Amino acid sequence: MTVRQMMTVRRARYKYVGQAAAQTAEETAGVDLPPDSRAAAFFDLDNTMLRGASLFYLARGLYARDFFRTSDLVRFAYQQVRFASGAEHSGHMQEARSTALSFIAGRSVSELATIGEEIFEERMASKIWPGTQAIAHLHVDQGQRVWLVTAAPAEIATIIAKRLGLTGALGTVAEHVAGYYTGRLVGDLLHGEAKAAAVEALAERESLELGRCSAYSDSANDIPMLSLVGHPCAVNPDRRLRRHAKQHGWRIRDYRGRRRNTTLGVAAAAGATAGTVAGVVAARNRR
Repeated sequence: MTVRQMMTVRRARYKYVGQAAAQTAEETAGVDLPPDSRAAAFFDLDNTMLRGASLFYLARGLYARDFFRTSDLVRFAYQQVRFASGAEHSGHMQEARSTALSFIAGRSVSELATIGEEIFEERMASKIWPGTQAIAHLHVDQGQRVWLVTAAPAEIATIIAKRLGLTGALGTVAEHVAGYYTGRLVGDLLHGEAKAAAVEALAERESLELGRCSAYSDSANDIPMLSLVGHPCAVNPDRRLRRHAKQHGWRIRDYRGRRRNTTLGVAAAAGATAGTVAGVVAARNRR
């Protein structure tokens, strides 16, 4: 297969993933057209709206409910440290996907939705970045639809969006049959170029003008999504995204405090994560 043929196949796959995510998001949101029906804002979740990785918080909550083994929680803890340091790439995401799919296979959609609500309150609500949330609400106040766009499961992303007063969420779509998860995805992980394809698909379905839209992310992996809109913004950016944003005159917002303290923050996150895992395991063993 030639390089051009491979690129064509990849674009087709991203388009399929994006369309599946857009359809699921729209069906879940039950969209009412606000005054500014041509504009919307798209927010990445992990490290942009939420401090850390949503999948890890979900894993902690599910572990406490006996969904999976200690070794799986340790794996998610390691991934959390990667996110805390701003390191995010497709290899890490694929690893997280495989583990996540394995522990929801055979579970009911309604069960995960109920548990997801509980886990948001227990572990995620206090981790929302106030600055990013304030920006999202500015868009809402202007009559715009506001969507989370994330590799997290669509059901969990939708819960977070609703709790934050947003329109809805574009997330990774897990296949389910007769109300139970199969352990497979509809398409692939909503990550990188697939996010851009999902935003394009949603814009087409809802007649949005991308030049009037805004997008926010912390990761250079989301440059394709950020490049689609007329008003991109790098939030808590990794080095590559910060450099790209400066070169292209994009807005930058950083809510992490002094950048010279970033390394100390990563070390603290690693220690806190290890302590959390040890504490959760000890508490569970005492039961």
